[in-house]
Amino acid sequence: MPRAIRGYVRAIDRLNRFIGRVAMYLIFVLVGVLLWSSVSKAVFTPSLWTLETAQFVMVAYYVLGGPYSLQLGSNVRMDLFYGGWSTRTKAWFDSFTVLFLMGYLGILLYGAVGSTAYSLGYFGMEPFAFFWDLLKTLVTGGFDAAGEKLGFLERSPTAWRPHLWPVKTLLCIGVTLMLLQSLAELFRDIAIIRGEEI
Repeated sequence: MPRAIRGYVRAIDRLNRFIGRVAMYLIFVLVGVLLWSSVSKAVFTPSLWTLETAQFVMVAYYVLGGPYSLQLGSNVRMDLFYGGWSTRTKAWFDSFTVLFLMGYLGILLYGAVGSTAYSLGYFGMEPFAFFWDLLKTLVTGGFDAAGEKLGFLERSPTAWRPHLWPVKTLLCIGVTLMLLQSLAELFRDIAIIRGEEI
């Protein structure tokens, strides 16, 4: 395999390993939020923020930990036939099926970008153009100029009413990391098929 591909696979593995290990500790944040929710309901006035905060933390835990899970091979697989195959046969099968995963993640990323643009007040049909224009405005005019490009910020319809753009941005980041890790897995499978290691 070319040196650039080996470097890509190692860099993405390192990045997702670091992010995944940090994301593992979000389970303790989730437990703390849910514990506070139980205590506040029993002793004090129930907190409005606990349910949605728990949901947002769980999204971060799941989305940021997914690429690390894929890297470790700890994702769920149907082992009826797969478990008995040779390493090379598994690599052939994985290199084929990862293309479906990448297609799905591409569609998911497109939808996530559109949803994030909507949460920032953009109601048009070109979310990537909106973000490109927002980035150019931020670089040339600063935060105030970029803030003028934003529309009505979407909020949750609950009593707490948090802004939704942070969790939607996190979803875009997580899907992008999963897409990059899927590409690294494809390169790794091609290397196994060729009898090489990365």
